[in-house]
Parts: sequence; structure tokens; C-alpha cells
Amino acid sequence: MPRLALYALAVCVLAAVAAVVSFAQGSWLGIVWVLMLGVSSNIAWYYIRKAKNDRAAAE
Repeated sequence: MPRLALYALAVCVLAAVAAVVSFAQGSWLGIVWVLMLGVSSNIAWYYIRKAKNDRAAAE
């Protein structure tokens, strides 16, 4: 798995935890964390698919 995809997945997990904690404390700031979760998951998905396609093209 590409390094950037791993970093994006780490950010995704941390954003999910931050969103849960934020909503549990009654803060609406959790919406920002949910949006960051969506962006980071899309970035991770992009780099995973890109690596898969690059490997297929190399073969």
C-alpha cells in the first residue's frame, strides 16, 4: 500500500475519533471532523486505486 494512502487512512481514523468525541461533548465542531473524514477517505481511496492501476499497467 502506498505511503500516502496509509497517511490518509491514519487521518481518516483520527478524524472519526475526533468527531465522535466532539459530538459526545455536545460540540457542533464534529461536523468539521466528519468533512475531514470524507476528504481523507477519498484521498486514501484514490491512492490505493492509483497504485493498483499502476501495477496492472506495469505487467
